[in-house]
Amino acid sequence: MKKIALGNSDFKTIIEDDRYFVDKTLLIKEFLEDSSQIILIPRPRRFGKTLNLSMIRYFVEKCDKDRRYLFNNLLIEKEEDIMKRQGIYPTIYLTFKDEKHNKFNSLIERIKWFITEIYNEHKEVYNILKDKQDKDFFNKIINSDYSIAELELALKNLCKYLYEYHGEKVIILIDEYDTPIQHSYFSGIYDETIGFMRNFLSNTLKDNIYLEKAMLTGILRVARESIFSGLNNLKLNTILKNAYCDKFGFTDVEIEKILNDFNVVEQREEFKRWYNGYIFGNTVIYNPWSVLCYLDDRDSGFMPHWVNTSENKIIKTILAKGSEGLKKSFEELLRGNTIEVSIDENIVMADIERDENNIWSFLLMSGYLKVVGRRTEGKDFYYSLKIPNLEVESMYEKIIRDWQSESYVASEYNEMLKALVNFDFKVFKLIFSRYVRESFSYFDVSGKMPEKVYHAFTLGLLVSLSRTHQVLSNRESGYGRYDIMVIPKDISKIGIIIEFKKYYEEYDETIEELIEEARKQIEDKKYETELINRGITNIKKLVIVFKGKEVYINDVS
Repeated sequence: MKKIALGNSDFKTIIEDDRYFVDKTLLIKEFLEDSSQIILIPRPRRFGKTLNLSMIRYFVEKCDKDRRYLFNNLLIEKEEDIMKRQGIYPTIYLTFKDEKHNKFNSLIERIKWFITEIYNEHKEVYNILKDKQDKDFFNKIINSDYSIAELELALKNLCKYLYEYHGEKVIILIDEYDTPIQHSYFSGIYDETIGFMRNFLSNTLKDNIYLEKAMLTGILRVARESIFSGLNNLKLNTILKNAYCDKFGFTDVEIEKILNDFNVVEQREEFKRWYNGYIFGNTVIYNPWSVLCYLDDRDSGFMPHWVNTSENKIIKTILAKGSEGLKKSFEELLRGNTIEVSIDENIVMADIERDENNIWSFLLMSGYLKVVGRRTEGKDFYYSLKIPNLEVESMYEKIIRDWQSESYVASEYNEMLKALVNFDFKVFKLIFSRYVRESFSYFDVSGKMPEKVYHAFTLGLLVSLSRTHQVLSNRESGYGRYDIMVIPKDISKIGIIIEFKKYYEEYDETIEELIEEARKQIEDKKYETELINRGITNIKKLVIVFKGKEVYINDVS
């Protein structure tokens, strides 16, 4: 059995070292036959973007050595017309996948270094330059003595030089173009980074008469910031489109072959539960990184791999500062249910925290959710979303646990939950009161604080009690809707109904009256009906009233 080249994204090395390779070479055919000049393919992290661009580069790039042997016995070799185009194009390859900088000057210096290296790779073209201005520009780049304005023109000028030297138009391949943009969102250099990337990419790709084709990969399309302003020849292929849908990640057919090759066919269902669930266009896709990580270390069993490589800071921020509606939606997702939202394929990083639809779009495009249905309403499209698999679900659970640890000491939170399910009322009352006070400082909110605490508490219950209890919120039971119900899977245990109330100074109601109102609501609406129908007879009822920073907890069983 061939060994897996885990973490190696260089196509040539994988082929020459005879490592295990899932044949995606028909991507080359789809790219070269695409009628669009500029192809943008956003895909989640570690879904094979860098390897695929490396593969295209080794196929199309004109160089001194014949690279046709790299494609022996691969699918593309059967495409005679495409094979005639092998090795005929001057090619520029640039990757931004590691460009995560906290200072704008550091980003610029790194990109300058890349551009100088690319010019050095093609320094033979200098000798055919006739215009003094072109020679001076080339020397500036080679000597790393040039301005940001000249940097923004560097690739377009190089296309001209390469065309004049080779007599063929240029192919440009840019990997993970949006990595610096995403990182800049947290490092305080967002506006500067957007401004530079807009000029750099537009100057390179717009109205470039020396350009044959270009492919860009990334995670998101950030078009609203006008990064691709005026690029009428750009084709966007997000995970919602069918084009290129089977070229990134592993398909069912490919997984079947992989399982047979590694003699793990009997584990097919576990592979599906853990690493399947992504849907690109109409094609079911497995996470390639996680699949290969598992096969490389089968003794460790099924576990999260892909989510452990990611920076989940933005998701933690979203959960902590999100609206009441957002937290309700996450409650549904963690129960295995779907939510329906509108999706915008154009992500505006600066609006992710301000616009809930942008949040869902970000999570979908980044691989943290999947589409399971779509409907239209007029000109609007609505998508049903779900957590794709156990691996991603484990990430959400970890984020919530970490989040609870940050907003409150984890050991005390666990003690609070233990006191709740055992209905040790005095201990629960003491710790929950402290929990609310801590959460006031953690959440940057004002008047809606009780709702924030309520849903934060519910999310924590969902995650922490999922093995022994079912936690429901805002569901119908009897003649009304309760706030929270904690349902033990062992019906001999205690079932708990929790009702929340908020004290408003402008209303003429006392704390005692609110408690009585909640108690009467629980009784009159017969909230215990669902518990009784499940065979649970030991039922406890709690009323929790919020008044500013104070909280009143009462057993009204």
